[in-house]
Amino acid sequence: KELSKIAFIPARGGSKRIPKKNIINFKDKPIISYTIESAIKANIFDEVIVSTDNEEIAKISEKYGAKAILRKIDLATDTSMVKDVCYDFLSNYLKQNKKCDILCTLFATAPLRNYEDIKNVVSLIIPDICDFSLAVTTYDLPPHQALLKKENDFIEPMWPDLINHNERDIGRLVVDNGSTYAFDVKKFMELKTFFGPKLKVHEMPKNRSVDLDTEDDLQLLKYYSETN
Repeated sequence: KELSKIAFIPARGGSKRIPKKNIINFKDKPIISYTIESAIKANIFDEVIVSTDNEEIAKISEKYGAKAILRKIDLATDTSMVKDVCYDFLSNYLKQNKKCDILCTLFATAPLRNYEDIKNVVSLIIPDICDFSLAVTTYDLPPHQALLKKENDFIEPMWPDLINHNERDIGRLVVDNGSTYAFDVKKFMELKTFFGPKLKVHEMPKNRSVDLDTEDDLQLLKYYSETN
């Protein structure tokens, strides 16, 4: 049977580092528009929903084809977790006797992720075989050689048992790129995490994996958008 799927885009109004970063102008359009358009172009979702606390974001989202819903204020703070926003949305959605088998959470600040990336992440979900999936990319430097800053500027290895190992001894490490997550709704409601068991990943190149968080990221997004 065909599983019901929703694209869910969390986009609160507040942002300390970059004001209004979810709707910042990027190549003559609000940055959230790229994620909405890619979700629609994927042509696999029953609904594309933007969750926000901000009327301006809601209006922009609807202009580009998404359905906007206003979330509780206590889920729109600097300390709010996206997994809690997803859980709250699904709790209310399912109480209305609506159906959602797979939720795909898309961050509005990753405009270079394309519709094929979204389809690839969602396609990994096969309930009870693969319940969780996300987009990843590679590290620039060996992560197992991470150094932890201590008091008085002293440093110690984060993982002392691994620090002297060669990369080929460790195996291939990838990292969540902050763009795209999908999960079997039943398993998520039970475990309340994006990183549950039976997890698979879709690997994306660095030039599609930038998630806007700083001014440097914005410059990098502009650079990659012109060279892709």
